[in-house]
Amino acid sequence: MNNITLTIDGVKVSVPAGTTVLEAAKGAGIRIPTMCYIKDLNEIGACRLCVVDTGARALQAACVLPAAEGMNVKTNTPAVRDARKMNLELLLSNHDKKCLSCVRSTNCELQSLCREYGVDDENRYAGSMTETHIDDLSPSIVRNNAKCILCRRCTAVCQKVQNVGVIGPVKRGFHTQISCAWGDPLSDTACINCGQCIAVCPTGALTEKDDTDKVFAALADPKKHVVVQPAPAVRAALGEEFGIPMGTSVTGKMATALRRLGFDKVYDTNFAADLTILEEANELVDRVKSGGVLPMITSCSPGWIKFCEHAYPEFLPNLSSCKSPHEMEGAVIKSYYAEKYGIDPKDIVVVSVMPCTAKKFEADRPELGHNGLADVDIVITTRELARMIKLAGIDFANLPEGDFDDMLGESTGAAVIFGVSGGVMEAALRTAYEVITGKKLEKLDFLDVRGMKGVKEATYDLDGLELKVAVASSTGAASKLLDAVKSGEKSYTFIEVMGCPGGCINGGGQPLVSPTEREKNNPLVLRAKAIYDEDAAKPVRKSHESLAVQKLYDEYFEKPNSHKAHEILHTHYTARPKYK
Repeated sequence: MNNITLTIDGVKVSVPAGTTVLEAAKGAGIRIPTMCYIKDLNEIGACRLCVVDTGARALQAACVLPAAEGMNVKTNTPAVRDARKMNLELLLSNHDKKCLSCVRSTNCELQSLCREYGVDDENRYAGSMTETHIDDLSPSIVRNNAKCILCRRCTAVCQKVQNVGVIGPVKRGFHTQISCAWGDPLSDTACINCGQCIAVCPTGALTEKDDTDKVFAALADPKKHVVVQPAPAVRAALGEEFGIPMGTSVTGKMATALRRLGFDKVYDTNFAADLTILEEANELVDRVKSGGVLPMITSCSPGWIKFCEHAYPEFLPNLSSCKSPHEMEGAVIKSYYAEKYGIDPKDIVVVSVMPCTAKKFEADRPELGHNGLADVDIVITTRELARMIKLAGIDFANLPEGDFDDMLGESTGAAVIFGVSGGVMEAALRTAYEVITGKKLEKLDFLDVRGMKGVKEATYDLDGLELKVAVASSTGAASKLLDAVKSGEKSYTFIEVMGCPGGCINGGGQPLVSPTEREKNNPLVLRAKAIYDEDAAKPVRKSHESLAVQKLYDEYFEKPNSHKAHEILHTHYTARPKYK
């Protein structure tokens, strides 16, 4: 491709033809502010914060302006600064400016730019505001259009990445809003609760439903026995909320913080991830040997499960019947643990700390309970846990290293990699190989299923048995994969689907990272490294070698996929309307 040369703020820049002025400026180390822009996903020039002067009659949006040979671009003239400030004032004129009580305060892209350009909440464009309401009927996501700036980043990720498309712009002009069809609440749509819309929202227009008050109330109730369990991906990201560098695993500090918050037991969802592998790998082996429904598809991601129920109900028989790890752990806590310690399950409150907003919806499913009790009572996100720690006055960054409680706190390296795309597949393969072949697996790293590609494929020879596997990262990628299976173009034995791009490390409840920062420090790569480093450091890296899980089978479940295991650890799912 031919290069062109242009000048940006007096700097000669050479870029390939077709490059936008915004990207050309980035390459030259020149920052142009953006709000609606997400590289390769939402390049629409909607917010007009990236306007520049090219000598044309009007200022132009750099994110959609192709660089041209000999172009002379100025990004910091008085006219450019005034235009950007005016655009920010216009956004604020139709914005709920309750910043002190907003969960995004100090981590809001609009707030940061207003501070940078000297914009206050009393501006020359104050006047009428679009009539809005708060949609808080979803168990996972709260939408407040009074804080929406119509950047359309949420609609882009919902449609183009997740292939869900339940939100979009409606009405025109001043009355334009982001809404669901017919003004329905998210809870009445095919929303999968993944929270990827929250992850890209620059303001507080989209947030998770906050359940921290429920947790504090349970902790303060002397009649309740409150047990907490954090997911694998939480430890790879929680530190970011306290200024610890991205990609640092904070497992020990997290365990200490949870104990200081007052939980009666601090367990680890990783224990149940190992348990899930024992159930899932043996289920796969049984299906392969007995001619069961194939490909078997993982069932750990609640966003993916709801997507399957709405969009691909014909694949419901392919889903593993295993509950997700935190639901399994909740079920074990309210059965085995309750019996062992003589506690009435009705008095136990199980709190899951998850990287995922869809887990809030999952915990409410009637299919996920036993003897009239939900397996998990409350789900909070990584961000919510961080808020609880801060509110409790805990100096997280300087906490000593702690550990989980015995029995349901032990885990293997195979469990921790559940937090990244390909991890469930790799963990299952480590066990399935030894179950099928009866031989010891020497090389534990299945590199073909690692990485951030939307779809990954591999074929493994298990002592003469050919195992074709695939991994889908995001429900949009899952759509492409399942369409290929439906058409007969592709054939697999085992498929892993994670609802969010990159897996749980990039869940909708993880610490928020702006698109600009993501281009410099990719949280998918850095958090994944923390996960794999923890796996590599574990003394035991195969789920079936977990002594704690072996003890659970010896004392309670007898063996994987036993009648009792199916009664407590397995479930089923039902088709839902395609658009509702």
